[in-house]
Amino acid sequence: MTKSIMIQGAGSNVGKSMLVAGIARACVRRSMSVAPFKPQNMSNNAAVTVDGGEIGRAQALQALACGLDPLVDMNPVLLKPESEVGAQIILQGKRYATMKARDYGTHKATLLPAVLESFARIGQGRDLVIVEGAGSPAEVNLRAGDIANMGFAAAAKVPVVLIGDIDRGGVIAQLVGTHAVLPPDDEALIKGFAINKFRGDPTLFAEGMDIIATKTEWTPLGIVPWFADAWKLPAEDVMDIASHQGGKLKIAVPRLNRIANFDDLDPLKATPGVTVEMIPEGRPLPGDADLVIIPGSKSTIADLAHFRAQGWDIDLQAHLRRGGHVLGICGGYQMLGAEIADPDGIEGTPSTVAGLGLLDVRTVMVPEKRLALSRAIYLPTGDAVSGYEIHLGKTEGADCANGWLSLDGRKEGAATADGRVMGCYLHGLFASDAFRETYLARLGRPVDAFDYAGSVQTTLDALADHLEAHLDIDTLLALAG
Repeated sequence: MTKSIMIQGAGSNVGKSMLVAGIARACVRRSMSVAPFKPQNMSNNAAVTVDGGEIGRAQALQALACGLDPLVDMNPVLLKPESEVGAQIILQGKRYATMKARDYGTHKATLLPAVLESFARIGQGRDLVIVEGAGSPAEVNLRAGDIANMGFAAAAKVPVVLIGDIDRGGVIAQLVGTHAVLPPDDEALIKGFAINKFRGDPTLFAEGMDIIATKTEWTPLGIVPWFADAWKLPAEDVMDIASHQGGKLKIAVPRLNRIANFDDLDPLKATPGVTVEMIPEGRPLPGDADLVIIPGSKSTIADLAHFRAQGWDIDLQAHLRRGGHVLGICGGYQMLGAEIADPDGIEGTPSTVAGLGLLDVRTVMVPEKRLALSRAIYLPTGDAVSGYEIHLGKTEGADCANGWLSLDGRKEGAATADGRVMGCYLHGLFASDAFRETYLARLGRPVDAFDYAGSVQTTLDALADHLEAHLDIDTLLALAG
């Protein structure tokens, strides 16, 4: 019979996703068959699954930790924010609707049967399903119709372990306060707790653990010190996008308001000799960058307006005059063109806007979303490239004749004649080691060969070792129901 345990957080960004990945890898190393599950996620950093849908990037990493291909049932409800008040809803991998937050709040309970259906499927033939919550169960104002935390745990009868984040302070109040505000039936589902992101000597918090255990009657499972190599794993949350100082080759990335699928940056940050600098609003693009990458966007036209409002369009022209290179991926590729047309108002009000004019291409937004795991060839060298496509819009124009990828027998992407401005729809291409090495060498600063996929696996093993040393996994598994 399949067991399950749910990891919930006493707040957002307490490290749930990474803990699930590490626990999963530890259990796999104990010869268990394990799968991850997250009922509801909110992220514009999606992964394309082998069964043709999309899920949160964290569940794809957790699947990797389990030795599995990502499947839509691992994250049946994915919310992709499109504005300050609304999001696109992905149900079991496919677009379901676009709703404002208030409308979704009254509608989400109707999705519970599909969530439970996915949970049942993902557990078939497994020893353990590790479930990840979203946000915090202490948000009792959102409890009605909840499918992300206690609403799911109660419906699926899954025991809960609550995680507190000591790095942000007030961890005793986080956990004891959650105990105080939860209704009795929900509180009874919580069986244990742990502290995450501790810096310093964990024995100094021994009394704090005793206080929490006494006031909640939950089983203490340990104090997990800060995991210094966390940055080496793909990040999902926009809050986790950070610069990384790694070497002389500098890549500048403007931080768009609706940045999407920013996992393109993970292999670059991990490559020795490469510095990736995220540029926040209000700051110019640095003059010493070798490459500017304009990343994907969930709202391309709105992010293009934001790009111009920062003066980054002027900085980009100066960057090119200095001999720099520019790469646009997906939404960033669309921005580099001469024009973006949205006649059906897919991103909002129907409109046609001028692009940055650095590529002779034009994009028309269309309702059909392209979702595919793809293999391509980098035409200048013949290097194999693996990645995925996840976009709306069709891009055509004269510079497509300089397409630099061969994808399904057709040219993909566009480039200027001198190759210093390039764009494409293929995400994840820098995870291909040979291509990454070749492409970066074009910038005049060659880097050493680096096995990115191997480094992720090594880091997952190190994370599992870290949790085995500091988290009582045996007791956690005994709590599973």
